[in-house]
Amino acid sequence: MSFIEVMEVVTLVTGLIYLFLEIVQSPWMWVVGIATGVPAVIAFAMQSTWASMSLNVYYVLISVLGLINWRRAKQKVSESNYALCHLRKSVLLWSALAVLVGTPLLVLVLNYFGGQETILDALVLVLSAVATWWLAKLYLAQWLLWLVADSISTALCLNLGMYWLSALYATYAAWTLYGWYLWKKKGVYIDD
Repeated sequence: MSFIEVMEVVTLVTGLIYLFLEIVQSPWMWVVGIATGVPAVIAFAMQSTWASMSLNVYYVLISVLGLINWRRAKQKVSESNYALCHLRKSVLLWSALAVLVGTPLLVLVLNYFGGQETILDALVLVLSAVATWWLAKLYLAQWLLWLVADSISTALCLNLGMYWLSALYATYAAWTLYGWYLWKKKGVYIDD
């Protein structure tokens, strides 16, 4: 097994733990997110997919914000409920603008630096960055963004021959609907 495959397997194993913790809305998800992000940074850097590498650096950094926000939010609901916040129209508008403007600009940057699969790589970064922000802010709709981002990530990794990571992203995509269902069922809006 090559070094890159070892990094992929570590990312796969910690990523599955992360997914479970996300679905059950455990703040520990953010700690595991750091352990998932670091080997993913290495694997994507070795493939010259700079946006996906940068995205995993972002995951490591935003894990701190997510942990703080989730711990505060969990204090406002019972143990059996999940904390949710309403997705405001202004957040939706800024998010759409980020995707529509950020993706083509990022493609230009990635092409300049000689990245691979630059369109998919850029789209994954922008969608996933928005979805992670929404996740940290406890928006239910983050699950739907993840369905799209993880499906594209699966295709990107398959195109690059990164089969362990493609399995991880395919698993993420498959479980997003259950995550959405569970959060909707157990969710209590704390920003009413």
